[in-house]
Amino acid sequence: MTDLLNLIIYIFRNYPKVDELSKPRLVKLVYLIDWKHSIVNGRQATSIQWYFNHYGPYVDTVIDLVKKNPEIFNVETRINAYGGVSDKIKLISQQQITIEDSIKSSADFIISNTSQMNWTDFINLVYSTYPIKSNSKYTNLNLVEEAKKFEEYKHNR
Repeated sequence: MTDLLNLIIYIFRNYPKVDELSKPRLVKLVYLIDWKHSIVNGRQATSIQWYFNHYGPYVDTVIDLVKKNPEIFNVETRINAYGGVSDKIKLISQQQITIEDSIKSSADFIISNTSQMNWTDFINLVYSTYPIKSNSKYTNLNLVEEAKKFEEYKHNR
């Protein structure tokens, strides 16, 4: 089992409003955890190469991994209130996972600080992160390098 899969399972087990874990929110939670971990530990929590697209930081990796593990997650496609299609993800496995303490700490910090946010506040937080504010759309984001620049920026203020 990969570190990313363990992290996703950890999020589902510890997120207080698991019914609100939409695909975009889950992907951006992983991004925020990677960003926090990069700042504190000098490395990402995952091996994801983040991309800044028109919806902010995004990769298909997170949702693809969920869909490739039907023994762990149930993905139910529904029509939402706006007539669009959305997927409801549910953790169905109780299997044991191992996750580094530093990653757990980053995940707990992000979960506790974002789980009470509505979508607008949450997405505003994502868009306010240094990698998004300091890079152009349609570029890859090197979170470790961005964390170094961020620390330098903070010290020079």
